[in-house]
Amino acid sequence: MRALTWQGRENVAVEDVPDPRIDEPTDAIIRVTSTAICGSDLHLYEVLGMYLDAGDVLGHEAMGIVEEVGSGASRLKVGDRVVVPFGIACGSCWMCTRGLQSQCETTQVRSQDKGAALFGYTKLYGQVPGGQAEYLRVPQAHYGPVVVPGDGPDEQYLYLSDVLPTAWQAVEYANVPAGGTVAVVGLGPIGQMAARVARHRGAGKVIGLDLVPARLEMARRHGIEVLDLTGLGDVTGAVRELTDGRGADSVIDAVGMEAHGSPGAAFAQRAAGILPDAVAAAAMEKAGVDRLAALLSAIALVRRGGTVSIAGVYGGAKDPLPMMELFDKQLTLRMGQANVRHWIDDVLPLVSDPADPLGVLDLRTHRLPLEDAPRAYDLFQKKEDGCVKVVLDPALPASTHDASAGSSA
Repeated sequence: MRALTWQGRENVAVEDVPDPRIDEPTDAIIRVTSTAICGSDLHLYEVLGMYLDAGDVLGHEAMGIVEEVGSGASRLKVGDRVVVPFGIACGSCWMCTRGLQSQCETTQVRSQDKGAALFGYTKLYGQVPGGQAEYLRVPQAHYGPVVVPGDGPDEQYLYLSDVLPTAWQAVEYANVPAGGTVAVVGLGPIGQMAARVARHRGAGKVIGLDLVPARLEMARRHGIEVLDLTGLGDVTGAVRELTDGRGADSVIDAVGMEAHGSPGAAFAQRAAGILPDAVAAAAMEKAGVDRLAALLSAIALVRRGGTVSIAGVYGGAKDPLPMMELFDKQLTLRMGQANVRHWIDDVLPLVSDPADPLGVLDLRTHRLPLEDAPRAYDLFQKKEDGCVKVVLDPALPASTHDASAGSSA
């Protein structure tokens, strides 16, 4: 089959790789019909290469049609249309039964002292082949895959794999008071959906912060009050002007480790990226730092006694934090990988609603062939051509380029 593989820093390629097969009774094989590029895939593309091997298949946002089912995954049947959560969980261990599927004790990568295994996401999380491919082996298929209706475009349901549950959890963790104010730092796909979810769940005011025109315009379409960070000197002052001088009740950091405005940490990340893998991994695990501009902004923007919810991925071991400010402002911080299955009952009815209350059909800006995935990564990383969200289609022939937003089967 054809699959998108990591080859080196900012170097990915679509190659022929072996077809997946049933290895365990609880496996299933799906034929991928849509698979998206996530912002955290860009961390692998640029920063986290020391945890990858050339040829690793990337991608953790996928959906498709069940082609084969193991004897222990009989709740599925061939022909089912399913969305695959990015985290692999068993559904029955101590952690899963407490709604912490991202910490599943059955798939925890104990050799790395990490949580549940993830699709297409490095040795740290199990080195499980990902979904940017024609076919995908799905472990723990007796529990993980979400069966969705057979009608409607893929993008009505695709974001159940990651974007929507991550955004929903970010808002849940933000603890936004009824009628209160939430600021969302970063209006990439997660930030876009977190802002919409916050409005849907009763926030009185949602403020979105970014500096990319296409992202700002998309948020405006959904009733988000936006602040363009380009040339905006006093961001904290601007948010306080909108919040009676206090700051937002809650702030969501939807950016993570590669935030703009952190030149020193950016240099350190690039330097680590050119070291031999073993040396770079040791450096990251013992002394690695993130670009913290977004998180530091979130801490500054939230009011005293407020909550900062971190949805952006961080990986540093020695990140300096403003502990005096955190303590003095009496802040609450919540964070972590999304517990996808825990939130499905909340979000599936919303994406199934023909009224599309969360605007899921207005998120994808580019649908490209899987064969064009290297170009898609470059486009997404550079935020060119109004790119906010890219979906890859294994069935499209190479060099077919549909840049229009909206529904696509």
